Amino acid sequence: MMHNYQDNEFAQFWIHNEILFFKYKPNVVINLIAAQRIVADRIQLQNEIAYPIFCDIRGIVETDKAARDYLAQSGSILTKAVSLVGHHSISLSLTSFYLTICKPSVPTKLFTDESAALVFLEEYV
Repeated sequence: MMHNYQDNEFAQFWIHNEILFFKYKPNVVINLIAAQRIVADRIQLQNEIAYPIFCDIRGIVETDKAARDYLAQSGSILTKAVSLVGHHSISLSLTSFYLTICKPSVPTKLFTDESAALVFLEEYV
């Protein structure tokens, strides 16, 4: 088993070139229990080291308010910066709203282009 890879029913996580990649699985619904599991698995993988995070949210179909609140607070533990990559206009508008209302505690930006998302994270490596 690779030590820099983790997988659960909601997402896959791996560390490559000092960046933690985080990809939600297709058609996933995130509630508070799912959010807590996702954050716990990510923190375990990081082994107390903070990383910039590339987060592919394109698989998420729905999140509830408790999950969003939890991710906005505890989701920033051990993160230097976060790139969120989405594609649907609905997920993009929800995410923009989330970024405005919840104000994550680390630099967080929303992208539709993966390379732009990686460029944003490079200054935090």
